[in-house]
Amino acid sequence: MKHFFFLLCIVLLPQLGSAQSWDEIKASGDYIWGEGWGSTVAEADRMALADLISRIATHVKDDFDMGNEEHTHGQKTDQHTYVRSRLQTYSQATLTNAERITVKNEPDAVVGRYMKKTELKRIFESRQAKAVSMVGEALQAEADGKADVALRNYYWALALVSSLQYPNEAAFTDEEGQRHLLMNWIPEQMNRVFDDLKVTVKRRTGDDVELSVAFRGRPVASVDYTYFDGRDWSAINSANGGTGILELARGNQSTKYQLKFEYEYQSEAHIDKEIEAVLAVVGSRAMRKAYTTVDASAVTGDAFASNESFGRSNADMRSKPTAIGEATATDYGRKLDAVLAAVGKRQAGEVRSLFTTEGFDIFNRLLFKYGTVKLIGQPQPIFYNGEDGEVTARGVRASFAFSKGVRKSFVEDLVFTFDRDRKISNIAFGLGKAAEDDILNKGVWSERARKVLMAFLENYKTAYALKRQDYIETIFDDDAVIIVGHVAQRQKRAGDGQQYLNDKIVKLNRYSKDQYLKHLANCFRSNEFINIRFANNDVVKLGKGGESYGIQIAQDYYSSSYGDKGYLYLEVDVNNPKQPVIKVRTWQPEKDPEFGLYGPGDF
Repeated sequence: MKHFFFLLCIVLLPQLGSAQSWDEIKASGDYIWGEGWGSTVAEADRMALADLISRIATHVKDDFDMGNEEHTHGQKTDQHTYVRSRLQTYSQATLTNAERITVKNEPDAVVGRYMKKTELKRIFESRQAKAVSMVGEALQAEADGKADVALRNYYWALALVSSLQYPNEAAFTDEEGQRHLLMNWIPEQMNRVFDDLKVTVKRRTGDDVELSVAFRGRPVASVDYTYFDGRDWSAINSANGGTGILELARGNQSTKYQLKFEYEYQSEAHIDKEIEAVLAVVGSRAMRKAYTTVDASAVTGDAFASNESFGRSNADMRSKPTAIGEATATDYGRKLDAVLAAVGKRQAGEVRSLFTTEGFDIFNRLLFKYGTVKLIGQPQPIFYNGEDGEVTARGVRASFAFSKGVRKSFVEDLVFTFDRDRKISNIAFGLGKAAEDDILNKGVWSERARKVLMAFLENYKTAYALKRQDYIETIFDDDAVIIVGHVAQRQKRAGDGQQYLNDKIVKLNRYSKDQYLKHLANCFRSNEFINIRFANNDVVKLGKGGESYGIQIAQDYYSSSYGDKGYLYLEVDVNNPKQPVIKVRTWQPEKDPEFGLYGPGDF
């Protein structure tokens, strides 16, 4: 019996200590706290968190600025409901990491959630800082011609600001030192982006309409839109490199087409739980300038003031790869015409003899199984000399549509490679003009090095789209350094040694090659599609390993279940141009506050 009593004390003492500590917290006056009950700790914790949010709402209600949001989804609300609904969004981020005490364990669990009253200001400041950071990203995207990224960041920043305690006081200071109140300034910026987007019709073939999309007089790098096809509004489409497409309902003979540029990105919000929670609460904000009408009867041809893309330099155009002679190009052109005709007829077998075995497999997977494929316009390919007698064809563009996912339709450049026997040995997605020009304009490098790097990056992004696990395995060195970052929460002690504060950081995980490939295989199995889009590159030749290069890339990643943006760094050995090898691969969702981005010299 004595032993039993001793063991019972051991079991109960921690609970008694927690209960006493909890009573002290509730009585101290220094904390805001919530309490919950349930048959499990998880259930009690959810109730405690809800109670904490309600008490915070009561605490800050009188100071909470109703701002410009007196309605939630069109319904008038009282101030307490308004405040509580916005504070609920913080439960998806900071508040879920408020301190927790299990006062009583299951099966009759009692849980307490608490935080210092002085922490409230920091919670709101953290969200405002995130909104300001997104505004900075939007401005950079505008400069890069990426209207979709700019609009998404502006709108999400506006939603974050709307959920602040004092939304009408949140401000952004630009590089010239001018201070802008975000609640008014962000909509003005978005309207300016809409005004600077111009759409014209290049041609119509049957029920397909090819669009020319310009942003400030140049081909837009990327923008998303939906359109009315004659019966209903379409899924989201993506224009890339100044080209978009409409697929009209059969029999629609209209010459005027209504478009809406996407800016809310509700379907992508799940990549950030905080954004997702805020968008669900603040409701949609109508932007009338997001709508435009394209008149095919009034305007034809390009909407561009010039044929230059964002980031393209007129200097050193001599750095382009060498095009082959016209007579030789004619033979390659006939073969490519036959291949594209087979794609249009959905008859791959008709052109089997024009491919190598591997080339035909890629042809099938990319142009017959990777979504629904539609060639855009009248291709005018240019043929370039490659390595070891190879010839590369550029100038073919296609759209790829999917039935699921955060993105519905993509426009991609296609790159065809012919081997020395003039058979197609490979097809890849092009890099996009901005990323392509970063490499082409490196006139101090040999033409060979530029061609090999371009081919490597094109094959890299295409391998992920086609889920080519076998190919990806061959391009990673067995001892490759592979680091993947994700946003995590770090806890650190405050000065009193009792309270824990939450600090968002980027947690970096290092994987072996086998671990990374296993993770990748799971990703491939769980997604209908994967699409990678590169923005600007920064490519430098490394002072080690002969023909070795460091490549920093801004990368947009989309799949049927997930989407993100971040920074990719690759160190690639291309001494053997037929077998490039990745020595280092890192990915960061954002720049580290201490060292920025991984790059040359870090490994």
